[in-house]
Amino acid sequence: MPARKVTFIGVPLDLGAGRRGVDMGPSAFRVADMHGKVRELGYEIEDAGDVDVQIAETRSPGDPRLKYLREIKETCEALRDRVQSVLEGGRVPVVLGGDHSIAMGTVAGLSRFHRDRKQKVGLVWIDAHGDANTAETSPTGNIHGMPLAVVLGIGAPGLVNLSGACPMVDGSRAAVVGLRDVDPAERPNIKATGVGAFTMRDVDERGMRAVMEEAIKRATHGTAGLHVSVDLDALDPDYAPGVGTPSPGGLSYREAHLAMEMLADTGRVLSAELVEVNPILDRQNATARLGVELLASLLGKKIL
Repeated sequence: MPARKVTFIGVPLDLGAGRRGVDMGPSAFRVADMHGKVRELGYEIEDAGDVDVQIAETRSPGDPRLKYLREIKETCEALRDRVQSVLEGGRVPVVLGGDHSIAMGTVAGLSRFHRDRKQKVGLVWIDAHGDANTAETSPTGNIHGMPLAVVLGIGAPGLVNLSGACPMVDGSRAAVVGLRDVDPAERPNIKATGVGAFTMRDVDERGMRAVMEEAIKRATHGTAGLHVSVDLDALDPDYAPGVGTPSPGGLSYREAHLAMEMLADTGRVLSAELVEVNPILDRQNATARLGVELLASLLGKKIL
């Protein structure tokens, strides 16, 4: 990592998801001794608390094609500003979700910080789902199915311009790994962004090492470094049962750790986030504990 100082930012948002509960994710990570595990690696730890968010019971969904758009946009704007402030302080922001729509705010802050320095950033997105829907293609209107498209420049104008420029990340400098549940209508969107899309078939046929080598090459080419966004549903539900949208046939425990270890080896991870942990559906906080383990690997924990 470029700095040995980490700041945690919680975003207890579940308005982007179709199932309630991921708003408790930040607490689940903290209960899983995230501070202690990262401090053991030699990092200076700071916790900035949680971004204020609205709850569904106090708001109307609004447009059924973009549910809770205003509330999610406000949360992402607040997160964007916090992430930028953390980076200006020479620290590494680690964002704790919450549903995956928060990534729009995280990446907006990172992109804006580096754009001010005339630098590009890369992206490695670990996920079972494409997250590349728009209002026109989404079967649900849930915004947590749209953030990758937004970050890469496709979607509602109020979202794609969160960083002040569009796209936040060039598709040629981005990769999504672990795909296995993609809506038919979002497939053209994935292709249109130019993102490197690696499915579970790619992982099966080529192996995780080869897939991650290519993903890292994309995300580090001509960039100041990269952002790592980890949706815990990328892992098989046998390892990560506590997620809102589980899908069988996912990454194994070791495949996920190898991905994090290879990213750590680059020394170019600028920021990270862990999302979509739903403690209501979990078993004794196992999914949050796994997320903490993966973060430790991403921050440089080694077997020997």
